[in-house]
Amino acid sequence: MYKIERKQEDFLQVTPVPSCGQELTEEIRTVLIEEAISILGNSYAPYSHYNVAAAVLMSSGRIYTGVNIESALLSNTICAERNAIFHAAAQGERKIIAIAIVGGPDSDDAEDILKHDYCTPCGVCRQTMMDFADPQKMTIICARSATDYREWTLEELLPESFGPEDIEKK
Repeated sequence: MYKIERKQEDFLQVTPVPSCGQELTEEIRTVLIEEAISILGNSYAPYSHYNVAAAVLMSSGRIYTGVNIESALLSNTICAERNAIFHAAAQGERKIIAIAIVGGPDSDDAEDILKHDYCTPCGVCRQTMMDFADPQKMTIICARSATDYREWTLEELLPESFGPEDIEKK
């Protein structure tokens, strides 16, 4: 006989929730980066050997994480950023405030990522972010450590973008 029970899911909650476009505090930025770094070792990148992890802060204040997961059929691969965003979306979340991204070639721990440049999101991930963010206000943090990072808005990384407003019925 099996015992099946729902366990409380562990997650981080930011309160009060910063509004989208509001300057992130150093504390929130550090937590996002450290959450991404803490799961970097869970990345599954046997083909590219490029490990990536992400932590996304949603408008509920909840932080979701994800890592890249590769498949021998490369089209089945998912990036860390989309993994985290889809994890959030599966829980009903729809609005990104900020995302932190860490990683690099053969970097499956915090010591390794210091050896590489900043890991920025690919075009597919940037486009996915468009569906869940205000591009002028969403913050993208690409980090090598909690104190060594670069920061942009989605609009800065994806200028002249195509988003949901471009296909709304008039």
